[in-house]
Amino acid sequence: MQKTISCGGLRPEHDGQEGGLAGGGPRRRDHGGLVFSARRAADGVAQVVFHPEDSAEAHGVAESLRSEWVVSVTGIVRKRPAGAENPNIPTGAVEVLARAAQVLNESKTPPFDLTQEGQADELLRLRYRYLDLRTASMHDNIVLRHRVVAYIRRFLDDRGFVEIETPILIKATPEGARDFLVPSRLHPGAFYALPQSPQQLKQLLMVAGFERYFQIARCFRDEDLRGDRQFEHTQLDLEMSFVDEEDVLGLIEELYTRMIAEVAPERRVLSPFPRLRYDDVMERYGTDKPDLRFGLELADLTELARASEAQALRGAVEAGGIVKGFAAPGCAGYSRRQTDELTAFAQTRGARGLLPIAIDGAATSLDTLTMEHVRSPLARFLTPDEVKGFAERTGAAPGDLILIAAGDAPTVNTALSQLRNEMGRRLGLADPNLLAFAFVTDFPLFEWDAEEETWLPSHHLFTAPREEHWPLLESDPGAIRARHYDLVANGMELASGSIRIHNRERQERVMRFLGYTAEQMEERFGQLLGALEYGAPPHGGIAPGIDRLVMLLAGRAESIRDVIAFPKTQTGVDPLFRTPAPVPPAQLDELGIAVAPAE
Repeated sequence: MQKTISCGGLRPEHDGQEGGLAGGGPRRRDHGGLVFSARRAADGVAQVVFHPEDSAEAHGVAESLRSEWVVSVTGIVRKRPAGAENPNIPTGAVEVLARAAQVLNESKTPPFDLTQEGQADELLRLRYRYLDLRTASMHDNIVLRHRVVAYIRRFLDDRGFVEIETPILIKATPEGARDFLVPSRLHPGAFYALPQSPQQLKQLLMVAGFERYFQIARCFRDEDLRGDRQFEHTQLDLEMSFVDEEDVLGLIEELYTRMIAEVAPERRVLSPFPRLRYDDVMERYGTDKPDLRFGLELADLTELARASEAQALRGAVEAGGIVKGFAAPGCAGYSRRQTDELTAFAQTRGARGLLPIAIDGAATSLDTLTMEHVRSPLARFLTPDEVKGFAERTGAAPGDLILIAAGDAPTVNTALSQLRNEMGRRLGLADPNLLAFAFVTDFPLFEWDAEEETWLPSHHLFTAPREEHWPLLESDPGAIRARHYDLVANGMELASGSIRIHNRERQERVMRFLGYTAEQMEERFGQLLGALEYGAPPHGGIAPGIDRLVMLLAGRAESIRDVIAFPKTQTGVDPLFRTPAPVPPAQLDELGIAVAPAE
């Protein structure tokens, strides 16, 4: 073995131990005869000292070292001299005095400095991902991901779950995004699809009698990318028979709280996880994935605006819209430039504009408020009583800034929810070490698509409605609430799941409502519909995303690309393998595929 010493495991109690270590590392530091070189291995970094009087040969090797050269060293562990300790690394109290050294492989000069994390352009980092993964933060992120997945497997195995792999090449099924298609060579003109999730497969496993199933599943969705989304992602796929909502939620809450305590003990978790109704979170936060680490709750100002002389407010209500707002504490002194920035922020999120009302801190209370204490583009259209009403509804006090948006409900909620998060960030209201989990329940079963003028599933078409809402399917579908639930934390959706429909007649009833013909049902879902006729048990499950969870636990990660070993860019490109890329014509001919010329 070239390595008998653990670089990252060296501690003062190893003083006097002799052995070998090996690894790469940054360029040497020459201190007038003494040469210092940090050797990096998978478990950490150790400092090696080369002294010409101890070994002239090893010292000569050290003098030739360059950045990232791979070296093996034989030496003796010793405590560092007093005052020379490095408290910033776990091995900072000891060093290895080299007796012999050998260069195992040289290295070209890296295209970026591996010791200056976050300085290199991300595209360059992805082009040389194998070097980027050597940096401490990226290495730690990948190890954290491993620890998360390892804990999940242990936890579920202890509770009677069976891990079952499901196919990657399956049939295209509607899951809310475009499928990635794979042509069949043996069946020209026919295609497989990569699974968006194992949804039907896990339901089939419930019919098969595996009452507790899970897998760490790879899922593929051809959709626009962003910081928390990739074409291919990994999720914990989990399904159980003979359960209700609370069985699933209780299991996930126990898994997360126990796992975080072990793999990320520095993160604080609020427990128990609150259960929040969809309608309530949309009213209070404007989004179904609220960040609960701070307040700034939205207030409905529609009825106050209806009686206002300010046309920007009253007109929006008369047009069928809503008016909502929230108070930013201590921000009444914001300049015109600062409020214009907030307005521009809201406009880029779809709002027509933003209506700020600043209440001067000179006002002793809302009861003594006059218009002299108010600064707003709407000031000449407002009365003190109106401003007081807005302030009371939003919880504003003298010295605060009320931020108001008016328009259709989806636009207002989207703009204000993101502005709320932005103000929480600017004001430093969110504790970065706090994980504020919550379950959101009672989602609508369907949502109306105004462009297509049709109803669509809010989650997927296998989600069961509340039992008492089945009679509403044809008469009032918008009022139906689903047995669907999400897990959210810190403004991010981490998991989604539901109790499923386990009866063929009821499943076909939902499909007919959504416009599927009998032929389409059989073509797309025949395998599941047939299985539901053979004693399918009641069942439900959930699918937490692994990438987003690790990103959240890492804290330092800015996107899920930072917790995936080899991700794609925001445009879906892999700079390392230079994909997507054309394939040889002969390979296309073998598959019977012709590529149309680009317009």
